[in-house]
Amino acid sequence: MQATVNDQVVAQSNDVIDCKGYQYFPRDAVRMDWLEKTAKTADDLKCPHGVQFYDVVVGGTRHARAAWSYESPRPEMAEVKDRFGFWQDVKVV
Repeated sequence: MQATVNDQVVAQSNDVIDCKGYQYFPRDAVRMDWLEKTAKTADDLKCPHGVQFYDVVVGGTRHARAAWSYESPRPEMAEVKDRFGFWQDVKVV
């Protein structure tokens, strides 16, 4: 599978986990140099899994909060620890 934005590959892997309708890529399959941590919002702080959102920055264009990872997922989400999900401007196919 691939996660792309503006025809640029942000993540690519055959080891993708589907969890609650989202595809999660392993960290080593993600262009981490294109991700920038965002400040946590009040809603982020309420997340029981310790969500951290990232802006995806490709070719000088910022795609706000288009990626996320769970820093301390509870047991029901443990399979996505150290993985990244994408949405909004990032297409996953």
